[in-house]
Amino acid sequence: MNPFERIANRYKNLPEVDLTQGHSIAYSRSTTRRNMELIDANSQGNVHGGVIMRMVDEAAAVVAIKHCHRPYVVTARVERFDFLAPAFIGDVVTVHCELHYAGRTSMDVGVEVTAEDLITREVRKIASSNVIYVALDENRKPTPIPPLEPADDEERAIIERASIRRQHTQKLEQLLKENPS
Repeated sequence: MNPFERIANRYKNLPEVDLTQGHSIAYSRSTTRRNMELIDANSQGNVHGGVIMRMVDEAAAVVAIKHCHRPYVVTARVERFDFLAPAFIGDVVTVHCELHYAGRTSMDVGVEVTAEDLITREVRKIASSNVIYVALDENRKPTPIPPLEPADDEERAIIERASIRRQHTQKLEQLLKENPS
């Protein structure tokens, strides 16, 4: 059996997801680290933005998969991606992700990226992003996900800020549809 058949068969009969059982932000939080090498950078030693973006997409998808209990999530939108400082060859890049909002089928994952110089121990915030994922069922159709339930006041504030940001985005999209020029 080739590896692609094995993957397809592994997820043929997924267990039912209990949509009444919500999860906290901490439930799916994830951190990924990787040492930056020559292949990750340009001739000046700066890590390519695309390398950072790929790391963010992969790490944020882990959060979405953990929250929705589904192996299939797709990136629907990168709401923003801010590069704040460069990473260099030899730096350890850390991508910290956590779920900030869960809708009916979509999830908003907040991301912070840092770079650490292992010799000087200097840690710099180099990027941040918000990535929206949609959970898919076995037929690759959007499927409902568990709610996001705050575990404490700090999580409640994060979810509230994300909800307000989402409402602003929806209003802006509506205005752009009404006034396309």
